Amino acid sequence: MAVLKIAKLGNPVLRQTAAPVDPRSIKSPEIKQLIADMFETMYAEPGIGLAAPQVSRSIQLLVMGCEGEGGFPETVLINPSIVYYGPQQVENWEGCLSVDGLRGKVTRPSLVRVQALDRDGKAMDFEATGLYAVCIQHEMDHLIGKVFLDRMTNLSTLTQLDEFTAYWHKEPTTII
Repeated sequence: MAVLKIAKLGNPVLRQTAAPVDPRSIKSPEIKQLIADMFETMYAEPGIGLAAPQVSRSIQLLVMGCEGEGGFPETVLINPSIVYYGPQQVENWEGCLSVDGLRGKVTRPSLVRVQALDRDGKAMDFEATGLYAVCIQHEMDHLIGKVFLDRMTNLSTLTQLDEFTAYWHKEPTTII
């Protein structure tokens, strides 16, 4: 396994629409290695999600995982689509491995239903809520050339990481 280089804001790969993964290639050694390397990279940074465009691979693949209270299991989503958005919105602080040192508030649906292929090419259809739903939406944005800054409706919440830690880190999530 290897820690991959993170594409940073300004890299054109972050603004491209990612190509679908050929389902026949999912079990290939290259895709298996990429998944393993993406998990290693995500945890080394540290982060809770990573999309392939963030490691300069413009394909529809993302990995996620968050331990602890309110966390969610390690997940691999290939060619994902959100087929349902719940009506309730949640406002959360978001950051991104491709956008160094910044946090900002983003409002997203608090429930999504997702269809995708897993790391073995098996079809998945599941609902996610809370942080899991937010992370899925954040990472899927990378597959359509968007970063969390594009989803911010109030740039006055854009905060440097040191100030976020000092002043805002403990602020509760807002349900809208």
